[in-house]
Amino acid sequence: MTLHTFPDGFLWGAASSSCQIEGATLEDGKGESIWDRFCRIPGKIVNGDTPAIACDHYHRFSEDVSLMESLKLNSYRFSIAWPRIFPVGGGRPNVKGVDFYNRLVDELLAAGIRPMATLYHWDLPQALQDKGGWIARDTAKYFVDYAAYMFEALGDRVDLWITHNEPWVAATLGYGTGEHAPGVSHMPSALAAAHNILLSHGEAVRAFRDLSRQGARIGITLNMSPVYPASSNECDVLAARRWDGCLNRWYADPLFLGSYPEDIMELYLRAFGAPSISIEDMGIISTPTDFLGVNYYSRAVVKADPEAQPLELSHVRTNRPVTAMGWEVYPEGLYDLLLRIEQDYDPPAVFITENGAAYDDQVSSGGLVDDRERMEYIRAHLIQLHRAMQDGVEVEGYYLWSILDNFEWAFGYSKRFGIIYVDYTTLKRIPKSSARWYRSVIERGSVL
Repeated sequence: MTLHTFPDGFLWGAASSSCQIEGATLEDGKGESIWDRFCRIPGKIVNGDTPAIACDHYHRFSEDVSLMESLKLNSYRFSIAWPRIFPVGGGRPNVKGVDFYNRLVDELLAAGIRPMATLYHWDLPQALQDKGGWIARDTAKYFVDYAAYMFEALGDRVDLWITHNEPWVAATLGYGTGEHAPGVSHMPSALAAAHNILLSHGEAVRAFRDLSRQGARIGITLNMSPVYPASSNECDVLAARRWDGCLNRWYADPLFLGSYPEDIMELYLRAFGAPSISIEDMGIISTPTDFLGVNYYSRAVVKADPEAQPLELSHVRTNRPVTAMGWEVYPEGLYDLLLRIEQDYDPPAVFITENGAAYDDQVSSGGLVDDRERMEYIRAHLIQLHRAMQDGVEVEGYYLWSILDNFEWAFGYSKRFGIIYVDYTTLKRIPKSSARWYRSVIERGSVL
């Protein structure tokens, strides 16, 4: 077997988000988030689950950092709960909330783990949603004030920052389909939300340049998938191009090329109208960043479908294995995606900020969790990542999703992505076989 060795200094990490693991949703002055409100709507979350306790990381973070240290992680990507810092979105900061992240960062550094902080992983203060949420342009201003405050509060110790996690999900599922908080189902609102999220990113990057210490870096994380036509038929090829435009180019083009893709703009104008966009906005959105974060789970295969308006396409299931989420396992897609990003956008650097899989994990009578499917999923993707790096893509780190089983948004606690099992009754943590395997990969700096 070939040994795929990663370079010295490569960041081996794992990731989480505040809403999914912290719990303590209304404790120590934290304000209500859109997810706290959304979860109270009957039928929105599997089993009526809520993030009220989640993994109780807010109280157990020291134990969790010790587990990370035992796994030899040299970096950890976490997100900050905006309503824990500014309960109503702005105004006076909540000292106890700031103190939590200070203690978390100090604990990580003491364990030799480099923190990567994400400012927004979907838990908008409900008070701002009551004023229009991301549909309202003013929310971008609130975000920049919050971001600037965090740069000052943690910037002496945190040198890797991400503005937003997956704007496509926050905008499309939150404001377009209503599957995620705040539960709005109106595509013109989704387009406005997407634009304002990107605008807030650009403004935050500019604030970062003014406030950050030398050597600190900032980027954004996009969920991206390569899109393949179901056949060589021209209609399917064009359908794949449309979905690529909606999922990938609508976000990457403004960030790196300074404009929205013309073909998708025309499509959206016909179907929904379009948000108000100015030349000045595009200049802000395309403010240069230091890296691109990429979340990759699976590819998309699409075919032309005139009945499916307005995009006239549908997704095709293949006969390949799928995860518990029903997502096809396609490691080669990571290679294709990374080369495409390098060719089309040439970012200064790339981090794989999420990659992982949900499976139906069970604890054996001996107290073990044997998750070989997850190990194989990760191994195959690391091999494709190494292949892309050998072909010239500058990837500086890999963050597994996720460190812990957690609140999986609309799926509640029914899906487990973690390499550490969480018993949601006792909150006991049990490292899975994949955790021990990942430790061995990190110790070697290579994968077979």
